[in-house]
Amino acid sequence: MSWIHRLARKLEPYAITNLTLFIVIGQVFVLLTSMLGLIDPAKLYLIPVYAQAGEWWRVVSFMLIPPPYGPVFIAFALYLFYLYGSALEQFWGAFRFNLFIFNGIVLTALAAFLTPFAVGSNMYLLGLVFLAFAWLNPNFELLVFFVLPVKVKWLGLLLWLRYAYEFATGGPATKLAVAAAVANFLLFFGHEIWLSLRRGNRRRIHASQHAADEVEATARHVCSVCGRTDRTNPGLDFRYAADDRCYCSDHLPNRKQPAPTGEASAS
Repeated sequence: MSWIHRLARKLEPYAITNLTLFIVIGQVFVLLTSMLGLIDPAKLYLIPVYAQAGEWWRVVSFMLIPPPYGPVFIAFALYLFYLYGSALEQFWGAFRFNLFIFNGIVLTALAAFLTPFAVGSNMYLLGLVFLAFAWLNPNFELLVFFVLPVKVKWLGLLLWLRYAYEFATGGPATKLAVAAAVANFLLFFGHEIWLSLRRGNRRRIHASQHAADEVEATARHVCSVCGRTDRTNPGLDFRYAADDRCYCSDHLPNRKQPAPTGEASAS
């Protein structure tokens, strides 16, 4: 994406480095202070009708809401988010990673404002960091339950299937949140996906043509009408006609065709 590279050259010095770490620290802070009763996390959720009423910080603060599970799962989820986010920032550079996160926030917020009374979620945006990592590092292995090694491309596929299911079965707010996350992903990876599909299609065409050429090169007899050979159809009988062309038994030039039903054959 040339426009991103041009922006990166100009704005890289102003990018927030270690953005993943700041998000993790913010979520841990919200978790601990809410457990101590010092803040009300409900004031941080993205609820557009409240944001329109003056609580503008909700448009950004929803990113600091930790996953709604137990402490052990939250710690594991934040560790993985830090791992994948830091890897993306190191690979892309701080500016492009900033753009990926903040563009996702903007798209998620815009989608949420289409359903003003629904609660916006950061779940799909945070999951997008893992999907981006899985696209760039498909063969990276993760130890599931600290025992079973699984390549992240398969876990990414499961997450895409989950998003597809939630899009199909969820309400308008869920559909819009999923659509916003997918739009952000395609903005950064759509061109690569298109090129990958084109390369894959060319490889399949080349492999098919190569296989056909090999069959034709090794076959002793090839029907000039249907292309079947003594290799692909060993049960067929092949003959050479007066024009020196090869025909299978189904397409011999002088082969008599059966008369149509209800009509007599010509004598």
